[in-house]
Amino acid sequence: MKKNKQWFYIMALLLSLYACKKSDFLDKKPATNILTPTTLTDFQNLLNNTNFLNSTGGLAQLSADEYMVSDANWLNATATERNAYIWANDIYAGDVNIQDWNTLYLQVFYSNSVLDGLAKSDSAITLQGQYIKGWALFTRAFAFYDLTRTFCKAYDASTANSDLGIPLRLKSGVDDIQQRATLQQTYNQIFSDLITAASLLPSTRPSANLNRPSKIAVYALLARIYLDMRNYAQAENYADQCLGLYSSLIDYNTISKTASSPFTTVNNELIYNARQVIAYPNFSLTTSGSKGRIPINIINLYAPNDLRLLIFFSKSADGTYYRKKGYYGLGNYAFTGLATDEQYLIKAECLARKGMVSATMDKLNQLLINRYSNTTAYAPLTASSPATALAAALTERQKELVWRGLRWYDLKRLNKEGANITLSRIISGTTYTLPPNDNRWVLPIPTDEIALSGIQQNPR
Repeated sequence: MKKNKQWFYIMALLLSLYACKKSDFLDKKPATNILTPTTLTDFQNLLNNTNFLNSTGGLAQLSADEYMVSDANWLNATATERNAYIWANDIYAGDVNIQDWNTLYLQVFYSNSVLDGLAKSDSAITLQGQYIKGWALFTRAFAFYDLTRTFCKAYDASTANSDLGIPLRLKSGVDDIQQRATLQQTYNQIFSDLITAASLLPSTRPSANLNRPSKIAVYALLARIYLDMRNYAQAENYADQCLGLYSSLIDYNTISKTASSPFTTVNNELIYNARQVIAYPNFSLTTSGSKGRIPINIINLYAPNDLRLLIFFSKSADGTYYRKKGYYGLGNYAFTGLATDEQYLIKAECLARKGMVSATMDKLNQLLINRYSNTTAYAPLTASSPATALAAALTERQKELVWRGLRWYDLKRLNKEGANITLSRIISGTTYTLPPNDNRWVLPIPTDEIALSGIQQNPR
C-alpha cells in the first residue's frame, strides 16, 4: 500500500511538470529510474487510481439547464462557477488549475505512461499485459472524448477537417507539447483507441471493480460518441452490441425512495463507473448542501407514479428540490459513467429517427415499466407519428439521465439538428441568454494552459 501511494504522488508530480515548458521541465526533471513504472503490477496500480481516473469535467454541468441558483448563492460562488452559469465570455476570471482540463490530461498521462511502459516490457504479450493495454487505451479514449465534447464544437462532418480538436498527447514525455489537432483527427484517434481496446478487453461485465472497462463499456462509449456526432446508424449499431452483451435493468420498485444514496457502486445497470471531477462544490454537489436546485419545469416532467421523482430528487424545507446521489452510490458529485439505461434510450432515439414508431415505443416501455410504481398496472407509452415518438424518446432521455453530465452536450447536438434551443438565466434582475450554436457552447481552454503551451484558444 505504501508503494502504491508513492507511485500516485510521483505521477501527480509528473503531471505538474507535464504542463510546463520544456526548459522548465529540464531544470526540474527527477531521476528517470525513480519515476518509470516497469511491472504489470505498477501499470495496474496506476490505472486503479480512482482519485484521478474515472472522472469527467464539470463545466458542462455548470452551464446546462438542469439547475438554478438564487442571487445570493450565485454571488457567493467562485468566479468560474458564476461565469459558467451565465455563459460569460471570460469564464475563469483569473481562476487557475481548472480540473476539466488538468484532471483529464492527468488521465491521458497515466494512460500513456502505462502504454509506453508496456511497449518496453516482455510481459506485454501476456494475457494480463494485453488486458492492461486495453484498459489504458480505453482510459485515454474516455479522457480524450470528454475533453473534446467540452472544449470543441459539436461535430459536423462538413467542417470537422478544419474545426479545432484537442492536443493529442500520445506519449508520456512531460516535455512533449502538442498543438491542437483537427476535430476529425481527434475523433479518429478516439475511435482507434477504442477499437483496439475492444479487441483486448473481456466481453463480460466485472461483478465488482467497475472502474475497470470491458468490451461492453467500449460499445457503450462508442454508442454515446456516435450519438453526440449525430451518426445515428452507428450509435444504434453500438447500442445493440452493448445491449447484446449486457442489458440488465433495475426495477425501481425495489429501490428506496427515502435513502439519500439509493444506489450502490455495483448496481445491476452500471457498465463503467465515473463521476464529475471534485470541483465546483457550490453548484454541483448532489446533496442537500448544494446551492443548485432543480427547476420546477423538470420536476413537472415526472408523473405522480413515476418512481424517479422520489428516487432521483429530495425536497428541502423551503420546498425546492435537489438531486440526490446518482448511480455511483458514493461521493457528492454526479455519476457520469456508462449504464444500460442510457443505451436503451440511445436505441429508442435512433429508432425514432428512422421513423420506426412502434419499435421506438417498445424500447422505451422496456425501460419505463421498471420506473413506474407497480401499485397500479403500467400504462404503456404510445405515439402516433415519428415526430411524437422522437419527442417522447428525447423527453425520457432528459428525465432518466438528469444530472448525469449529458444534458449540455445533448443541447449542443440538438441545436445542430435545428432545435433552436435558447438558454436563459436571470440574476439580480439581469437576463442572460445563450442562443443556439453560439460560440459560447464551446468552453474556453483554461488561460494558464494557453500561457504555458501556446495552443489556440476557442473564440467566445
